[in-house]
Amino acid sequence: MNKEKEVTLLVNKIVESLQDKKGHNITTIDMTGLDGSICAYFIICEGNSPTQVSALSDSVWDKVSDDLKEKPLGAVGMKDSQWVAMDYGTVIVHIFLPELREYYNLENLWADAEIKAIPDIY
Repeated sequence: MNKEKEVTLLVNKIVESLQDKKGHNITTIDMTGLDGSICAYFIICEGNSPTQVSALSDSVWDKVSDDLKEKPLGAVGMKDSQWVAMDYGTVIVHIFLPELREYYNLENLWADAEIKAIPDIY
């Protein structure tokens, strides 16, 4: 499988796992067209409470590990579960509490990239 298909499969699996736990305001940021970007995609999502942020990050970890046999290169924020970042190399996942997402506003920082809102499914 070529690298582009692998990245697409990973992005889709992460989005699916976030939707499974009712993550909302999911956004993908395609950074492949930006020079010097640190990854191919950011995926950003919100959970309503630290408990939900934790459940969302656990869902991503488990589903990607089980289905694609990949584990993140690193993950931070899992103890406090206010902002969890998971680095899969080509994809970085950010799971926020709403107020922290609004404060850091990552979508604005990467406004030159292709940003896609994923509809909530519940």
